[in-house]
Amino acid sequence: MNKLKLRLQLEQFFIEDIGDRDLSSESIFGEEEMGEIIFIAKANGIFCGEDVIRIGFHLLDPDCVIDLKVKEGDRVEKGEIFASVKGKVASLLKGERVVLNLIQRMSGIATQTNEAVNILNSQHTKIADTRKTTPGLRMLEKHAVQCGGGANHRFGLYDAVMIKDNHISFAGSITKAVEKARSQIGHMVKIEVEVETKEQMLEAIAAKADVIMFDNRTPEEIKEWIGLVPEGIYTEASGGINLDNLADYRDTGVDVISLGALTHTVKALDISVRVKIG
Repeated sequence: MNKLKLRLQLEQFFIEDIGDRDLSSESIFGEEEMGEIIFIAKANGIFCGEDVIRIGFHLLDPDCVIDLKVKEGDRVEKGEIFASVKGKVASLLKGERVVLNLIQRMSGIATQTNEAVNILNSQHTKIADTRKTTPGLRMLEKHAVQCGGGANHRFGLYDAVMIKDNHISFAGSITKAVEKARSQIGHMVKIEVEVETKEQMLEAIAAKADVIMFDNRTPEEIKEWIGLVPEGIYTEASGGINLDNLADYRDTGVDVISLGALTHTVKALDISVRVKIG
């Protein structure tokens, strides 16, 4: 995760929340008053957000002391104290909500990704995310997928060509779409084609696509078609796949299964912040 970008994002998040000043904290506590807060897991899950805690609180109080008892991707248990921060009381109170919101969401994504990886239980097929992320949080959410044992799909429209049904319709055919894309991009950029029929798959193969995505296809269809895909073409399954039916795709032979649900319908991991007294 890019720490410079994270720092800039956290600055904006704090500005949104604090505005000109924290009326509550600054009217009650002076600059000299010190304290400590602790982070407690209220449910079992996978922790994610180490840099959010470190960079976030150091932005507000450069002298604060942070004690993280876990690393990215570690499992936390309900009731476990996994981090503490000592510093100026006003700064701790200013930062706790933004930091907590982010690590709860990131840890929820990491936890759900880890569950998907365990359900699939495959030595060959990887679990990956999609672009169905929260605007502004893509870097954090995709980092959380990695913490849960998953892989990242493309980060945006800029790092890979993905030819979907609408591109094909406007271009006139898969062949034309691939040819036009290939003529405009560099040799380092891959081209993925989304297919819904065996005929489309064969056309994508003939057009020399780098990646073929089986869109909304059943495990039986994928098993039947994948034997026709030449070695060297990467395969992906997506659409209509969730945690309930994920295990059905274990033996399809695809290289990756992408799940939008990892980031767009995730439940935040329950974490609380408490003041440490004494």
